Parts: sequence; structure tokens; C-alpha cells
Amino acid sequence: MKKKVEEAVAYIKQFTDLQPQLAIILGSGLGPFADTLEEKVVIPTQDIPYYPKSTVEGHAGALVFGKHAGVKVMAVKGRTHYYEGYSIKDVTFVVRIMQMLKIPFLIVTNAAGSANPRLQPGDLMLITDHINFLFANPLRGPLEFGPPRFPDMSNVYSRQYFDLIDQIALERGIALKHGVLWVTTGPSYETAAEVKMIHKFGGDAISMSTVPEVITAVHSGMKVIGISCITNFATGITSNKLSHDEVTETANRVKKKFTSLVSGIIESIDMF
Repeated sequence: MKKKVEEAVAYIKQFTDLQPQLAIILGSGLGPFADTLEEKVVIPTQDIPYYPKSTVEGHAGALVFGKHAGVKVMAVKGRTHYYEGYSIKDVTFVVRIMQMLKIPFLIVTNAAGSANPRLQPGDLMLITDHINFLFANPLRGPLEFGPPRFPDMSNVYSRQYFDLIDQIALERGIALKHGVLWVTTGPSYETAAEVKMIHKFGGDAISMSTVPEVITAVHSGMKVIGISCITNFATGITSNKLSHDEVTETANRVKKKFTSLVSGIIESIDMF
């Protein structure tokens, strides 16, 4: 795996010598943020050696290198999901690329369903913690990328930035919620009984992504901020049937608010 990542990084460096200060993984329907970067270099992921191809609508499949307000950024436009049939290590391939590029900071985003009625479709939620119901961990196996064998998970989503992010949201007129992200394998949506269990067990929003990348980022020493775009109520909270079209439609509707929040974070946070 490590040699494959090294080949991927060598390929990327043929097109850009930018040393990103920050990476951002863009969830379903949230890819347009990458288009706002200045001095962009776009590298299709299908051209990168060994990079797992994204097959999901709303995930374009490109790494975009550029600048935002003078900050050097690598944006992942189209993530890889476990439910696509890839191994859990393939899902985190892009984070190992970030590690080899020595990127110290990751903003991870996703589209998520609400298991908590206080979270409404169109809300943005700051992820305060997560519950891994994938029953898979990307760190299982040989320590190709070095120690620690047992990384501490007490501050996965860097709490020292929460107050600042809340202030950024307030100044920009965004009612930012806080909550715990629950991740499942998908690709089927959860049943009403499962949603009831998730909420009772402490989950506020439900995703089919994000947690593997975050675990890998923590292992590599990166600081992490997570933001969920709440795109729908989970099964049983309303009688509506769920569809991916609803997810991408809601994400597109709130992309201006999302871009404003992410821009404020990048412009305001001391990453070092």
C-alpha cells in the first residue's frame, strides 16, 4: 500500500509543486467549493496511479490544488466509499497521500441524514465526535505508515477550534448545530427501527463516509474539523421515502452557506 501511495504522490508532483497547508474532502453535492480556488491545478483521480475511482453521482473525481485567501489548499472533489466495494484502506488512500504531502490540517465534510429532529434538512452541523458502525478500521494490519499502533481518539475533531467556528458561523448568519456523527456501511438507507436505535445510542446525524478518513488522519497526526450538511430526515422521522436525488438537491441548495462557512474557517484558523 505504501509504495502505491508513493507512486501516486510522485505522479501528482509532476503537475504541481504547491505545498498545501490544508486539505478538504468534499461530500455529496459539496464539490463546487473546489471551483472557488484560485490558481487551480485539477488532477483527475482516474489518472492517478492506484487511486480508487469514485462511482457515485455528485462525486466528480478530482484533486484540486489551489489557494483560498492566500492559504494553499488541496480539495478532494469526489471521495471513495466503502459501499462501492473498495477495501477500507482504499477508502483512505487519499488521506495517506495527504500524509506523504505533509498536510497538517484536514476539513472533512459530508451529506448526512438527521436522526435527531432538532437537525433540519439544510442545516450545517459541526461534528463533535463519531460512532463507527462500519465494523471496520483502516488501521488494522501492518504499520506501513508508522506508529502509533493504538492512536488516542479523545480529541478526534479538534475541540480547540469549536468556539472560533461557532463565532465564524454567527458572524456569517449561519445557525450552526453541533452533533455526533454515526457512520454505517450503506448503501441502503437505515430502517425506522435502526434510526430509533441510532438516536438512542447517541447519534445525531447518519453518514456512509467520513469516519475512515478521520481515523486515518488522526493516526497521521493531522488536526481535523468535520462539517455535515444535513440533507434529509432519516427513515421514520418523516413518512417521505429517501433518495440520493434529495441528498444532492439539498446540498446544492445550501452550497452558498456551506462555502461561506468553509471560507471563514480557512481564513480565520491558525493551523499550526
